[in-house]
Amino acid sequence: MSQPIRIGIVGVGKIVRDQHLPALAKDQDFRLVAAASRHGKVDGIPNHRTIEAMLAAEPSLEAVSLCMPPQFRYDAARTALEAKKHVFLEKPPGATVSEVEDLKTLATRNGVSLFASWHSRYAPAVEAARAFLTSAKINSAAIIWKEDVRRWHPNQEWIWEPGGFGVFDPGINALSIATYILPPMFITSAVLDFPENRAAPVAAQVSFRTSNGIPVAMDLDWLQTGPQSWDILAETGKGRMVLSGGGAKLAIDGTVVHDEPEAEYPMLYKRFAEIVRAGASDVDLAPLQHVADAFMLGKRNVVEAFFD
Repeated sequence: MSQPIRIGIVGVGKIVRDQHLPALAKDQDFRLVAAASRHGKVDGIPNHRTIEAMLAAEPSLEAVSLCMPPQFRYDAARTALEAKKHVFLEKPPGATVSEVEDLKTLATRNGVSLFASWHSRYAPAVEAARAFLTSAKINSAAIIWKEDVRRWHPNQEWIWEPGGFGVFDPGINALSIATYILPPMFITSAVLDFPENRAAPVAAQVSFRTSNGIPVAMDLDWLQTGPQSWDILAETGKGRMVLSGGGAKLAIDGTVVHDEPEAEYPMLYKRFAEIVRAGASDVDLAPLQHVADAFMLGKRNVVEAFFD
């Protein structure tokens, strides 16, 4: 059996504590040996201020997981790839499409793996939804992704800055599923609601058309309180499909056909180990490209100010 891959984590924030650390603690394919963060620490391992300091102090590191905000991810990823370390990119993989394309080239040049981790694709009912839609004639589809930013991103100012994505931070999760289970699609129009005091949108309405003419509507809202809505619906020749709970539950014409506990981050690290062992990369940019297209085509609509 192969030895565990020695991995370091960069950016010790909420997503690391909630998801990465628990997943790595149970994963026999990895051994977490170091962390780097300006503000957080991980107990029981060496902690460093920067990725450069971590790589210098831990030459045996084989891989790094990059979990800082996307605006700062490119330089860290380039540093790791040039040091010939395998790189796991938390979603979204970068602030722009072109910088992630450059990282793909750099990973190939240095003979290491690069992984753009779309965690929602690994939700338990996503594969079943993909199989159902592959077997059915799709007439239309809709994405309804509404959540409470104050609950999931409390006091996180970076998400409101340019490159922070705003409501597309959760919305890209929906797009990562939609681009996997639906035919190829492209944006035809969009309206983005920007709070008057913020540089990123708080809501968006986006229209798509697939390559074979199927309409897909997306409704994103970051101000929903109470129950949260993470649903993808499709009207098909075999019934109405509802993929809910962010990909956790699948129902056809009201009958639940798939419902399992969420295990997205353990599955992400399983996939990362697979590509590292295989000497391959897995970098699908379709979700990020759709976000870029929405900003390019979208009409800017100014709404009331947002305060945490």
